[in-house]
Amino acid sequence: MPKIDVEDHYLTVINWFWTDTQDKQDQLLNAMSEIVSTAEFPGWISSTVHSGLEKRGTLNFIQWRSKDDLELRYAGEKFKHHTIPLFSEITTSFKLLQNEVVYAQRHPSQGDATTISPDRGDYTVVEFHGVDQENQDALIEALGPAHEWLRDVPGYRSHTVLRGLGARYFDGSFVIRYSQWQDRASYDAFRSAPESAQNTARRQSQDLVRDLVTSSEWNSYRVVQTRSAGQPVG
Repeated sequence: MPKIDVEDHYLTVINWFWTDTQDKQDQLLNAMSEIVSTAEFPGWISSTVHSGLEKRGTLNFIQWRSKDDLELRYAGEKFKHHTIPLFSEITTSFKLLQNEVVYAQRHPSQGDATTISPDRGDYTVVEFHGVDQENQDALIEALGPAHEWLRDVPGYRSHTVLRGLGARYFDGSFVIRYSQWQDRASYDAFRSAPESAQNTARRQSQDLVRDLVTSSEWNSYRVVQTRSAGQPVG
């Protein structure tokens, strides 16, 4: 079961795909599952495949030992001449996002590490925020430490903030937040809470985020597959 830890210093790649039909989402999941099930790339640590819920699409949360290992993968003939053309055909858009984990917080019930697995049953929410480079650190603070109050929200399990380092198919600076919730009802209740029911810390942190971001998008997901290096090829 992969874990998310600031101290691991992995390169975390989030491959984010959007599509417009359920059939194409199923094709995406099948293609990603085939790649993950047979992965034996130098420096590859783990991959966790997510199926879109709120909107159609998929997400792969991938951990690599280093950027050099990732670039070897990108330079492969199969990746250039099969994988990318296939994804281009069955998606409406996608981003290959390189990140470092800079903040991780959990509800006390979640133990000492943030883990990701289909067995957990998380309702997972991933947010992408474009930001001017000079404001990236401030946005990380606003999405991470300034959200300590989340621990008191019913259904909250964890959230992780990732600093964008670079990307393919996206130009600019960005920050990603990856959060886990007990279920959809808990997240919907949190998201739809009227301002009058929000505490001061929440209102202040949300106002700051709105002031800093240049663009935002999000989706919710169910984790459907995970595999780590050293596990048998399936």
